[in-house]
Amino acid sequence: MNPQRDRRSEPSPPPRRPTREVRVGNLGIGGLNPIRIQSMTKTETVNVRATLRQIRRLAAAGCEIVRVAIPDEESAAAFREIRRRSDLPLIADIHFHHRLALLALEAGADKIRINPGNIRRPERLLEIIRSASERGVPIRIGVNSGSLPRSLIAKHGGPSPTALVELAREQAAFFEDQGFTDLVFSLKSSSVRDTIEAYRLFSQSSTYPLHLGVTEAGPQLQSAVRSAIGLGWLLLEGIGDTIRVSVTGPPLQEVAIAQEILASLNVRHFGPIIISCPTCGRTKVDLPALVRQVQVALRKIGLGEPLRIAVMGCAVNGPGEAREADIGVAFDERLAHLFRKGKVIATATFEEAIPALLEQIEKGGSRPAPEGH
Repeated sequence: MNPQRDRRSEPSPPPRRPTREVRVGNLGIGGLNPIRIQSMTKTETVNVRATLRQIRRLAAAGCEIVRVAIPDEESAAAFREIRRRSDLPLIADIHFHHRLALLALEAGADKIRINPGNIRRPERLLEIIRSASERGVPIRIGVNSGSLPRSLIAKHGGPSPTALVELAREQAAFFEDQGFTDLVFSLKSSSVRDTIEAYRLFSQSSTYPLHLGVTEAGPQLQSAVRSAIGLGWLLLEGIGDTIRVSVTGPPLQEVAIAQEILASLNVRHFGPIIISCPTCGRTKVDLPALVRQVQVALRKIGLGEPLRIAVMGCAVNGPGEAREADIGVAFDERLAHLFRKGKVIATATFEEAIPALLEQIEKGGSRPAPEGH
């Protein structure tokens, strides 16, 4: 172990690729703005009460932008009321029918998302552009490997990254020819490697903000792994202005995973980070239960600082291997040892350990958040 490495300061976040700023309601994306977290409601949009309840829960969890599906005219009518009562910026998700995009814009959408693979006729796109331009509403061009035109699939031998990029560039040129540049792009594939390559290629010749996601990522565990690899890789290269983790499950899972990805890369912080060992034959306590106890208590305390808190199952894993933590507790055969930055400051019984840890945290275990976070 290298002691100097353990005592290093938190690494700087990766440098961002320069992009232009786009305003989504009262929120800025791209430019110098933080990387924003987005999710999508999974209720029927016509159920206004349930959809609003989900939006409020997403907001409380830290989501900043919410996408809402508009599959029909009834949903567009409901969207008007949802937009009126939502505190978060709302994106209207449109497929196939350009008329629904026009209705969503009339209903007050802060942004609309269209898929160029299923709204292809230029005259219909022109209607959308005129309406969005009149209202100052940005458009996300959502290129997706599952809905590429057959001509591009044949040309590129499948829904490859180059096919995704060609369609995105065609769309950018078409919108620019109409004088509309208030655009955000996404280039999603269910293949992690294809997603990474498509965003890389497109970002080399574009300054439009990019919304990152791996499409159809699967259930929670699978999505967490695939999204962490795909989105994390791109974020480390400075690519990405908003992110959405796609989960076959509750949208709150999407927000939690997105926050963990951003915090793990030191891109943004959403409160304390818990460091805990995986446990082994040396562990004499129910460490998973103790970690859950700390998590619940921290939510009640409401710390906003990026505090690193270690909960370690034996003397091997802490305080020595957890010396980078701001504060922590390690359990040996008989006692719990509280420590700050690797130095033991107190001992306690197993029963007293977590209350003593929480007391130390509330007494001043925090550290300031890095600038710009």
